Amino acid sequence: MAIHELSALLWRERELLDLLTFKLEEEQLLLTAGKSRWLPHGTREVEQVLERVSQAGLTRAVEIAAVAEQWGLSADCSLAELAAGAPDPAWADVLESHLTAMRQQTATIKELRDANEQFLRAAVRSTQETLANLKPAAGTYDSHGRTGDSSPAHLVDRKL
Repeated sequence: MAIHELSALLWRERELLDLLTFKLEEEQLLLTAGKSRWLPHGTREVEQVLERVSQAGLTRAVEIAAVAEQWGLSADCSLAELAAGAPDPAWADVLESHLTAMRQQTATIKELRDANEQFLRAAVRSTQETLANLKPAAGTYDSHGRTGDSSPAHLVDRKL
């Protein structure tokens, strides 16, 4: 029966969302620890999990369409609409619990993504300010052959 396959697929998708949460937390730990050397590896792992989540989402849409057809619903209905139109209250509860858990996981993932983005922006800003404050060893020369004693440039993020 297609509903059993859909339920199993939803469990696998929830596991992928848990894995994505873990990878984002791992990336955040690298950022807060200043271990930028490992960031490309962490980012690549996040992208791989995102690809798997995307594939699972497509498979879920196909399975929802199959179940919806069996239950006499529109083939393009959402998981919430499928749960609301379930002929058996037990399946409605199962689908609602999957939906609720996935919404919570998605909210957690969004928070982690936003926090990681803030850490990355702060790291970039800090690097830019450090580079701007570096003075060349010889200095610059003015038209009279003396080294210029101008203050270093400072980068300002006008969005703050």
